[in-house]
Parts: sequence; structure tokens; C-alpha cells
Amino acid sequence: MAVHYLTALSLVLSCLVSVSYASLGDADPNYRTCVADCERNGCVGQVCFPQCNSSSTDGGPWYTQEPLYLQWQKLGCQGDCRYHCMVNREKERESLGHVPVKYHGKWPFKRVLGIQEPASVAFSVLNLAMHFHGWLSFFITLYYKLPLKQDKTAYYEYVGLWHMYGLLSMNSWFWSAVFHSRDVDLTERLDYSSAIAVLGFSLILAILRTFDVRVEAARVMVSAPILAFVTTHILYINFYKLDYGWNMIVCVTMGVAQLLLWARWAAVSRHPSSWKLWVVVIAGGLAMLLEIYDFPPFEGYFDAHSIWHAITVPLTVLWWSFIRDDAEFRTSSLLKKSKTKAK
Repeated sequence: MAVHYLTALSLVLSCLVSVSYASLGDADPNYRTCVADCERNGCVGQVCFPQCNSSSTDGGPWYTQEPLYLQWQKLGCQGDCRYHCMVNREKERESLGHVPVKYHGKWPFKRVLGIQEPASVAFSVLNLAMHFHGWLSFFITLYYKLPLKQDKTAYYEYVGLWHMYGLLSMNSWFWSAVFHSRDVDLTERLDYSSAIAVLGFSLILAILRTFDVRVEAARVMVSAPILAFVTTHILYINFYKLDYGWNMIVCVTMGVAQLLLWARWAAVSRHPSSWKLWVVVIAGGLAMLLEIYDFPPFEGYFDAHSIWHAITVPLTVLWWSFIRDDAEFRTSSLLKKSKTKAK
């Protein structure tokens, strides 16, 4: 069950990473002057951007009149001006022996094919692939390797919950990859919303599995208030105010709650594969140090956050292995009970 702890840590850290957008880099007078000049003439040094020559029809600023596809690609004037001014300013700082600083809440990454954070994107895609592989192997284990009931349904009581968890996790990693590719308002909100959705559902699943809640009415009573809160929170950050501080509180609260639930479960459970749970918990806790001791991207690509994403790849594989083991363990236990009753 440790994946909920791992997922909670990952999403909480994602919330914490994006809390502050006012950074030393974008407060630098030289950087701000460079961006202001670029906004007026469309050039940074000898590099000019043709899209900056577009004029608005209503007299508004050019950056409010960019085509939607340029806003999406983040290759419009504002994005290009900020990126090239950042690159030039970092070269100047490096020549003076200064360490890199963040700009608009992000380290100075090198773009690859227009992708803003290539390493985080690659590892997010790998996590997505591992979740898909794990979810598919879970499906095959249930319906092709384990015994089924006469109505062709599985004995395992948490089948539907794990299927939903798998889909929500894949959705979350997909939008994580998109967000790290293009950090615009739309992708940020989709990334936050999908992260909160899987975090809330993970809390529900943590409660149901650790307390072995199998009665449908009891499951509804547990799930309803959490679903209502998560839905309200997603609507709040999307249509009222994207409050980073409040979002952080929500992330931390649900994450800590899951941590306590799974820690309790690990302490009292006699599950034969509980060692996998401890590996994920310990490794996830050690990986958390990467976010606490944040550092600039190595060679412009690998920062602490991207390495955290890399570590979650093998842990995701181990986690889905645990889920399969749990299905086999519960199925075996239920079959033994049914045979005992038959006697």
C-alpha cells in the first residue's frame, strides 16, 4: 500500500515546488531590463523573433494578442524574450562566478525541441508507462491467472478501486509531462487538478484498504465526504482562485493522513509482501531529501525534482508488483475460507 505514501509525497512536493513564483532571477534589474527591451523591439542581442512583430487590432499589448497556438507552445514573444534573456543573464552570472538562480519559480533549464524541462518530461512519461504496464499486468493477473467466480468476476474485493486508481495515476502523469513541457496557465491548472484528484482518491483507497472496508454502504459513507471536498477544491482552484498556499495545505493534509494510515497498516499487517511496502516507504522518504535540498539543474537538464521523478519509476514497478501480490493473497485467503465453509 505504500504507493499511496509515494504518490502523496510526490504530489505534496509538486504543490510545494510551485508555491512561489517570485524568484531572485526575475527580480534581477538586468533581466527585467532585457525582457522590457525585448517586448518593445522583439530582439535579444542579435536574436530576433518574427512573432513579436504581430500587432494588436485594439491597441492592447502584443502579448495579449498572440494566437492561441503560440500561447500553447509557449514560443510567443513573452516566452522567447524571457528564455533568451535568462540564458544571456546566466552566462553573465557564470562568468562572474555566481551560482544559477530561479526565474519565475523555475531553474534555468535548457530547452530541447521547445520542451522547457526535458528531463522531468521524460521521467513523467516513464512513470506514465510504468503505471500503464502495472495496471495492465494487474488486469491480466486478475482475469487470466487467478480463479474467477462463476459469474466471471474476480474474488479480490478492491478490483474496481485499483482500476480507477490506475486510470487517475496515468492521467496525472500525463498532465505532469504536459505541464513540464509547457508551463502555461491551462497546463498548470490541469496538472494541479489531476494531482489533487489522484491524491484524494488515494486517501479514500487508503482508508478502505487499511481498515478492510468491504460493505458497499460503508464505502459510500467514507468516500462521499472526501469526494465532495476534492471536487469542491478542484472547482475552487480552477474557477475562483488558484491559491498556492491553500492548495499546499490541502496536499499536505491528505498526504500526511495517508502516511499515518499506511504506517499503521504496515505495523499491524502480516502481509507476505509487506517488505515491498517498506522498500517503497524508505526509498520514498530518502528521495524526499532531494526536494528539501533543492539544487540547480546539472548541465541545464537534471535538477532535484527531475531526479525525484526518476526515482519514482522503479518504485512504481515495485508498487504494482505489491498490488498483484495483494490480489493473489486475498484471493487465496477467500478461496480457503469458502472451501472450509463447504466442508
